[in-house]
Amino acid sequence: MNRSEAAPEGAEHVPVLIVGGSLVGLSTSLFLGRLGVPHMLVERHSGTSIHPRGRGNNVRTMELFRVAGIQQRIEDAASVLADNHGILQTPTLVGDAGEWLFKEIDPGGGLARFSPGGWCLCSQNDLEPVLLESARELGGDLRFHTELMSFEQDAQGVTAQLKSRDTGEHSTVRADYLVAADGPRSPIRERLSIGQSGPGDLFHNVSITFTSRGLADAVGDRRFIVCYLTNPEADGALLPVDNREHWVFHAPWHPENGETLEEFTDERCTEHIRRATGVPDLDVQITGRAAWHAAERVAERYSDHRVFLAGDSAHEMSPTGAFGSNTGIQDAHNLAWKLAAVLGGWAGPGLLESYDLERRPVAEATSARASTRSVEHSHPGYTPNPEAGGPGGPGAGGPGGKKGGILNVALGYRYPRGAVLGADPATPVVPEGMRLTGEPGSRAPHMWLNRAATRVSTLDLYERSMVLLSSGDGDGTWHNAATAIAQRMAVPLDSYRIGSGPDAELSPVGDVDWAETHGVAPGGAVLVRPDGFVAWRSEGPAADPGKELRDALMGVLDRD
Repeated sequence: MNRSEAAPEGAEHVPVLIVGGSLVGLSTSLFLGRLGVPHMLVERHSGTSIHPRGRGNNVRTMELFRVAGIQQRIEDAASVLADNHGILQTPTLVGDAGEWLFKEIDPGGGLARFSPGGWCLCSQNDLEPVLLESARELGGDLRFHTELMSFEQDAQGVTAQLKSRDTGEHSTVRADYLVAADGPRSPIRERLSIGQSGPGDLFHNVSITFTSRGLADAVGDRRFIVCYLTNPEADGALLPVDNREHWVFHAPWHPENGETLEEFTDERCTEHIRRATGVPDLDVQITGRAAWHAAERVAERYSDHRVFLAGDSAHEMSPTGAFGSNTGIQDAHNLAWKLAAVLGGWAGPGLLESYDLERRPVAEATSARASTRSVEHSHPGYTPNPEAGGPGGPGAGGPGGKKGGILNVALGYRYPRGAVLGADPATPVVPEGMRLTGEPGSRAPHMWLNRAATRVSTLDLYERSMVLLSSGDGDGTWHNAATAIAQRMAVPLDSYRIGSGPDAELSPVGDVDWAETHGVAPGGAVLVRPDGFVAWRSEGPAADPGKELRDALMGVLDRD
């Protein structure tokens, strides 16, 4: 790649250029906007997605959207599917055949111990407009029908050539950093010669959108997220769009056998849906079809100097469990605060190296779990290696259980290496079961607090700054140290004392010990990053709190 050392005259400058305006690119824009980082997003298509896909937003993603202030907007956009929870597997919709792989996402309400939120079923075509509107409200410069033609990078930044697909006009943008959210075929990743690891293609489906008034009668009161129809002569996956008239059907496709997309005519799709559902005279009106490819691949590195991969450009994974889009959105959140810190001058550039160290192992572990879940659910079109397991094995217990559950994958993943101090590098990235007790590298525990007259979650405290938690019933040494260090180091550092004492800014709701919840003694302290992950903790009192806290901040933020 040719590298230029100076921006061309007349080039427009932005701190961050985002390429790709789907879920991950729009989320990157949203998170940067919340942090006050000016940026530009370019997307070659003329608008957001029109196809109902990528709709499972897991609990961690919804926590991020909660902190970003758009949880209610998303839930409003998703209201039509608010009562859809389970996954059904059946040879026919006629009668009561089949079994529920799980009937409730959160049976018994156990998730409330770990999070202030929950899963939300919001299709990509409904979610993206919410993200777009919110990002623009925060000042994001989002340009659709605009294509990245080429880019060059040097030691100071990236120079990109853009083209308006409306006017044909070319323009030059100079950015400090470029985020590639340009999809699984990522031209940016290819330009950087970044390879990929993993099994590769897993299976292929054709996603068929259709209308049918009679299908709701066959479905009855079974409010599923997805129904796997297992008729060997016409299997597939049925997904409701509005539970009434609009539906999506995923039909197996075998291009490796020479089968073409053109062979999926309206007549063939209609007959397939009728046979799969078991309703031979079902009214079916095909409204669209699109091919999609399930794969398991992870980029061999997530960055190249000032260019960073996020979302599908960094990883592909089986759609079962909706891990792919959630992992990508969480990539964006991890990267956004680090870009903000480096651009804001309160962290060294080495902090950005932790993006690869933290997020790539998560993608590797998550993509493997997604493939396993496809086996467990007998996903149409997927014929895995025999060693991968089979239906009825791990995972039959639903999303919340230890065996086959997805809560530990969605919420309990850890960063054994990266911008954390004191984490055990031998700790599995995805642990068995759920354990969120304040260990460095894990998502900080959730607990409810009273803040003046308002009830907040601890997670609501983490977004724009580092946060130190300490006891409000002690001598205030940690709090005093944090206040002084924030001024000396020019680091955004909020300090909260938790307890019942007069100096406490926060008090626990109910009989909950904040220190025990966070794995420290009453005289200890916990340092939490803007993304809600524990950066460091002192499990007890310190001889010199100021020095220990300063050293921790210097190490985490790559400060000299």
